[in-house]
Amino acid sequence: MCEMLKTIILIGGPSKGTLFRPLSLEVPQPLFPVAGFPVIYHHIEAASRIANMKEIILIGSYQLTRQLSRFITGVQQEFKIVVRYLQEFSALGTAGGMYHFRDQILTGNPDLFFVMNADVCGDFPLQDMLEFHLSIDTEPHFTMLGTEATRQQSLNYGCIVENKLHQVTHFVEKPGTFVSTLISCGIYLFSPELFEHIATVFRRNQDDVTFDVDSSAVYNRAVIRLEQDIFAHELSASGKLYVYQTSRFWSQIKSAGATSTQTATI
Repeated sequence: MCEMLKTIILIGGPSKGTLFRPLSLEVPQPLFPVAGFPVIYHHIEAASRIANMKEIILIGSYQLTRQLSRFITGVQQEFKIVVRYLQEFSALGTAGGMYHFRDQILTGNPDLFFVMNADVCGDFPLQDMLEFHLSIDTEPHFTMLGTEATRQQSLNYGCIVENKLHQVTHFVEKPGTFVSTLISCGIYLFSPELFEHIATVFRRNQDDVTFDVDSSAVYNRAVIRLEQDIFAHELSASGKLYVYQTSRFWSQIKSAGATSTQTATI
């Protein structure tokens, strides 16, 4: 039983919305309508149903516009839960932003926290995922949500190889050749120990970059990616990363056309 949970929604930034123009020129991608509501409304609704969910934190590099501020106020009132937005000074990657704001995320000592990419939609099985995670005795451990794709579709996603215990033994983000039809849904459940692994990558980045090249060295040190840097290099084959597979509706939103109510499943 978890006494405190949090949810992190990674909403990205304006540079990530190029495939959605001209729609993204007027509306931030996380607020694109899906089934009559903004994309991340569905994430917040699903997270708010979980018992002991303390707060929901949005992390991204969008400016806090009046539109985004109104949305946050509205969902706080509707779901009676604290929703905060933490703005990155620049795009730091899917793990870099969390590491930058680790003190705020860990305030109150949460037992676990969900991490959800904003560019996915579906029937989020967060409660089932939580129960699966709590059924595993190994500590600490981490869980990712997976689903089945076709061989061809799998090349566009993070591909997972698991063993009979549902431990991830291999992970490749958007592989050049076929690896597995089990793909990552971009939804994760972590214990606070995740930050130890991110810190390891952060320190390695500090050592790997020289300062006599150009300004891109600063960028390289700051950016940390969950998929390539943490899952593929730190956690796969460690015995600490598990996958919970769902057959429920799931889709990634890759274009403006995908934001209609006819979004296709994998």
